[in-house]
Amino acid sequence: MKSKKHVVTTAISGLIALGAAAAAGQAMAAPPPMEKCYGVVKAGKNDCQTNTTACAGTSTKDSQGDAWIYIPKGSCDKIVGGSTEPKS
Repeated sequence: MKSKKHVVTTAISGLIALGAAAAAGQAMAAPPPMEKCYGVVKAGKNDCQTNTTACAGTSTKDSQGDAWIYIPKGSCDKIVGGSTEPKS
């Protein structure tokens, strides 16, 4: 009876340790490189300045050409209307 309890306890301890190690590995992974993507932001959801404002969250219309957000590098080209350069 003792050996079954020992095996179960050891197995549970191993699973907990494995989960903790996996979580630590994810926490230490480097973040992906980011880039600015213009023209895809909803009104009031931009990350930083536009041509007429100096604060985040101040874009006045959807898909404003000079409003941007940070997204993983290479993703902007996949979004309809997205550009890595400001639009007029």
